[in-house]
Amino acid sequence: MASVNTDSFSPDDFVWKGLTLTETAAQQILNLAAQDPDVKGLRLGVKQSGCAGFGYVMDLVKEPVEDDLQFSFHGATLFVPLQAMPFVDGTELDYVREGLNQIFKFNNPKAQHACGCGESFGVE
Repeated sequence: MASVNTDSFSPDDFVWKGLTLTETAAQQILNLAAQDPDVKGLRLGVKQSGCAGFGYVMDLVKEPVEDDLQFSFHGATLFVPLQAMPFVDGTELDYVREGLNQIFKFNNPKAQHACGCGESFGVE
């Protein structure tokens, strides 16, 4: 097995599958953006968090950051920092009703395991 030199790793060196939005997720992003005319979309990132290793971070975007990748579906835009792509590439973002709650749900093929509460995920 060849060793990987993490000092030379760059997310720019990869071809990404990208992210997708379901129609309900896109509609929810549009609903959130409609509350502020300066909002251009939603940013999905990751941070080290929780018992499984990583957590999703979502913020409304007024100004994209230089390294943001943009994915647009059904009129809504999802911004993803390039550094987050190794953790979320191929993810489908959905917006679903679970009981009395409505939440964004991440169908992430990179997530190998999740914590019991569903707030964090791990990759291998």
